[in-house]
Amino acid sequence: MALACITAQQIVSQDDPAFATSWIGTEVTTYKTLQQGERFIGLGEKTGNLDRRGSGYTNWNTDYFGYPANADPIYLSTPFYIGIHNGLCYGVFLDNTHRSYFNFGASNHRFSSFAADDGNMNYYLIYGNSVAQIIEGYTHLTGRMSLPPLWSLGLQQCRYSYYPDTEVLRIAQTYREKAIPADVMYLDIHYMDKYRVFTWHKQYFKQPQQLLAQLNQDGFKTVVILDPGICVANDYEVYDDGVANDVYVNHPDGEPYLADVWPGTCAFPDFTKPIARQWWGKWLQKNVDDGLMGFWNDMNEPASWGQFMPNHMEFNYDNNPTTHREARNVYGMQMSRSTYEGARQHLNGQRPFILTRAGFSGIQRYSAVWTGDNVASDEHFLVGVRLLNSLGLTGVAFSGYDVGGFVDDASPELFARWIAVGAFTPFVRCHSMVNTRSAEPWAFGEEATEIARNYINLRYRLLPYLYSTFFEATQNGMPVVRSLAINYTHDANIYQSQYQNQYLFGQFILVAPMVSNQNIAKIYLPQGKWYCLYTDQKHEGSQAHLLETPKDKLPLFVQAGAILPMQSVVQHTQQAPEPTLQLHLYANPNGQITNYTYYEDDGTTYQHQQGEFYLRQMQYNPNTQSLTIGEVSGSCASKFEQIKLYLHGFAKLKKTISINNTRATITTETYTFVNPLSSFDPLTPLGDTSKRIDNLPFVLIPNTPQTITVKW
Repeated sequence: MALACITAQQIVSQDDPAFATSWIGTEVTTYKTLQQGERFIGLGEKTGNLDRRGSGYTNWNTDYFGYPANADPIYLSTPFYIGIHNGLCYGVFLDNTHRSYFNFGASNHRFSSFAADDGNMNYYLIYGNSVAQIIEGYTHLTGRMSLPPLWSLGLQQCRYSYYPDTEVLRIAQTYREKAIPADVMYLDIHYMDKYRVFTWHKQYFKQPQQLLAQLNQDGFKTVVILDPGICVANDYEVYDDGVANDVYVNHPDGEPYLADVWPGTCAFPDFTKPIARQWWGKWLQKNVDDGLMGFWNDMNEPASWGQFMPNHMEFNYDNNPTTHREARNVYGMQMSRSTYEGARQHLNGQRPFILTRAGFSGIQRYSAVWTGDNVASDEHFLVGVRLLNSLGLTGVAFSGYDVGGFVDDASPELFARWIAVGAFTPFVRCHSMVNTRSAEPWAFGEEATEIARNYINLRYRLLPYLYSTFFEATQNGMPVVRSLAINYTHDANIYQSQYQNQYLFGQFILVAPMVSNQNIAKIYLPQGKWYCLYTDQKHEGSQAHLLETPKDKLPLFVQAGAILPMQSVVQHTQQAPEPTLQLHLYANPNGQITNYTYYEDDGTTYQHQQGEFYLRQMQYNPNTQSLTIGEVSGSCASKFEQIKLYLHGFAKLKKTISINNTRATITTETYTFVNPLSSFDPLTPLGDTSKRIDNLPFVLIPNTPQTITVKW
């Protein structure tokens, strides 16, 4: 089939005239004619370049420990891509859960194609005027995330493994002593009795409820790992209950499928079976009663020693019986669904946090995603950046990687650069494996500790901006980490290898990751004008800039016209910030109007679904030199009592302004963000006090329900 743009009669997508859709046995393939200059982006958790032209990929969820930088496939499958050519863009979602294959002109210059081992050629072609519209359409089909708990946006700390309970408390207490904000502690497999899910180790964690209560009192939520393998043992109630309820994956003759994993020989719940999902959720009750609100689904490709599940294994597939061939790629998502639905059922209106390694299109409805067992190397650091960018293009807004690398040891410089970038990802967790250096910020020396503290402080100050960005993801599927291909689709420069790792964090902040010893680099700034976050120095867009990039200064730029809401630093999200919302407005001499949605709610419950939220539309109009803060929507009061507005880059301002036609005086104040230049004295205030920035603050009452218009 050929689709044509109605206005210009341009081909959007066209079947290859000779092959079209065809079958070889059960394998079905659709071939598309390559258009002139066509690029391809997306496919989610795939290594390789941003532009996937000339490459081929397979979707088959795979446990790949320490995967190399060009590995394929790895843990998660999202068979959705976006094609770009001749000023146009479109999306293709292959709605088939069998092993699938995508060829974007690999070893040929004639066609792109997508194929599946079996099943129907059922695909959606999504046309839109922009990549953002296509992502919106795709997430309309596959679902959008619900708002996560606010605490899950804080720094998270993990190790394989922290035990006993005194060690967990020691790590948590060290965070507080060193004044590095953090919200979450993880317990890996050693918290369990003989690695059996829904148990506690009898010696290491003798009083789990007391431990979790103490951590919560100190501002830490706790997340525990859950693996799908259920140990086959006579003394294990969970296994016996699974047999009684017929929840396990079976051979065709009805015998349960067994394989060896951490607990020994295990059976595996069939999460594609409705009763098995309910059964799993029932067993979560005890964990929730103990005080847990977060669950980490691992090994859910599903993985086992030997890495091979026979294809004849039977799955319920929501009462449409099938085999492993069709069920594998959705197993991890259905486990995450089971965990999310079960936890939500037992949490009495509180939001759970779910993290998964494996998944399929639509996983964003149930879980955040992390990129698995990565490696402590500069190459893997940048691979992780591209994986998150690509996951965002396929509807997964809440994603992250193990900061510092799970496998092997990061150098102090690599960790410092990694955690700085990690502060500008949706999910930020430090994690490392047994027999490697632990991944707490202070484990890499005084300089790395200071750098980590500065950037994590900045993340916590940006929580109002970040939370509003997550709200946007729930409304239209836009990711938190945004490949430049979303906003600057037809700018060829952003696809160059030296610039393809750059991305937008939310609507306005451009992040340019740098590897070790890269102390000077070219950074490409797209169309428009951009401000250095640290100095307010203005840079022209549509060109590359040669800039110093020392290890303690992550290149961060703010788009002209940006509206950035910020707060004071807190040590965790249960701690109330100071009652002043800091609103940073950046001058836009090009005259383009900026629209921004600011959002708050209680951060923990689902009451926002009943209208208990605080939302204001904001508009900056450089032509009328005004900022309009719209009427309040929702029945929730803001956590802030006043707004202090900072104006960046405004060369000439009167001494008075008007607020709703009432005159007010501007006062001048020096304002700075973080000074990442490491000053090893903890008593030294953060902030580059050697540079003065023209920032002009004044106070507005945020809970005033009517529109507020500021003119200068």
